[in-house]
Amino acid sequence: MSYKPQIKIPATYMRGGTSKGVFFNLTDLPEAAQQAGPDRDQLLLRVIGSPDPYAKQTDGMGGATSSTSKTVILSKSSQPDHDVDYLFGQVAIDKPFIDWSGNCGNLTAAVGSFAISNGLVDAQRIPENGIAIVRIWQANIQKTIVAHVPITNNEVQETGDFELDGVTFPAAEVVVEFMDPAAGGGAMFPSGNLVDTLEVPNIGRFSVTMINAGIPTLFFNAEDLGYEGTELQEAINNDEQALQRFETIRAYGAVKMGLIDNIEEAVTRQHTPKIAFVSHAKSYTSSSGKPIGSNNIDVCVRALSMGKLHHAMMGTAAVAIATAAAIPGTLVNSAAGSIARDSVTFGHPSGTLKVGAVAREVNGQWQAKSAVMSRSARVLMEGNVRVPHSD
Repeated sequence: MSYKPQIKIPATYMRGGTSKGVFFNLTDLPEAAQQAGPDRDQLLLRVIGSPDPYAKQTDGMGGATSSTSKTVILSKSSQPDHDVDYLFGQVAIDKPFIDWSGNCGNLTAAVGSFAISNGLVDAQRIPENGIAIVRIWQANIQKTIVAHVPITNNEVQETGDFELDGVTFPAAEVVVEFMDPAAGGGAMFPSGNLVDTLEVPNIGRFSVTMINAGIPTLFFNAEDLGYEGTELQEAINNDEQALQRFETIRAYGAVKMGLIDNIEEAVTRQHTPKIAFVSHAKSYTSSSGKPIGSNNIDVCVRALSMGKLHHAMMGTAAVAIATAAAIPGTLVNSAAGSIARDSVTFGHPSGTLKVGAVAREVNGQWQAKSAVMSRSARVLMEGNVRVPHSD
């Protein structure tokens, strides 16, 4: 029997914020994968190494966590006044599907750098030295994001002294602005309420803030779920019963938010909504051993991604946190001291993060103008990724 050689596809492996992913220029993909559909999904699953019943992704580029099982496809923008179209795929580790329902805020920090280095941004928009403003169209959620990318001697500057909790080494700072960050085309609060009651059969009744900002997110009080709000990954990720409980709550929350029609659909929509819990500021020790003082943060937040407690914080969830913190009456704002604010510093398992957001009430409806955070990004490897033929 003869076997075909592997397909060779130009690709770049990048870190953005606390995530890693495989980046592609749309035109470098095989023709069948340049359109959304099964051919594209099958290709990207094989690139990442999914589905893997061992949950290791040994035979692919994935890193066996939700933060490192990601793909990005970029192209020159089809939208006026934008430079690049950004499509994000969250790849399941042990199941054969890719969730295209939301954005990755962390990898957004790498989009501008890739776009510049791969000729997707017009040369006249890039200074010889200074900050390049890259206008990104986030195709998953149909939103504008602006990345401020440092340039030195006509090249993207990746090294620097900016430190980000959850990332071991310093790098250059990339400021990312999420414009009009309410996710999707609906209201920021889908029920019209800042706080709702969620009934989950055989589990309980919970107060919840449901918000569409950055990414659809369900916020709960930590104590209502039986937690302190200072937990690290092992406290939850080693507890299969707790993980199943979170997933059940998330599924019922997704229905209440109107994202799915019934809880059975949640299994194929794991990327959204996110589920998170908050508590007032407390001192704790981060996963790196760094002490986090309660006087250095406004609120503690823990969030789950793809069924596991995140090691730091998803960038899109950070936008949701900042937006909810800016609106008096939400569970996040209450945990953060019930005061008006345009920025919040929250504690997560790896440390702290400050995010700014501006929200205003207009005609009885809350609107978010923008959310801003600092991240870093760099190329880890570039060249070609190889994938066996699927036939």
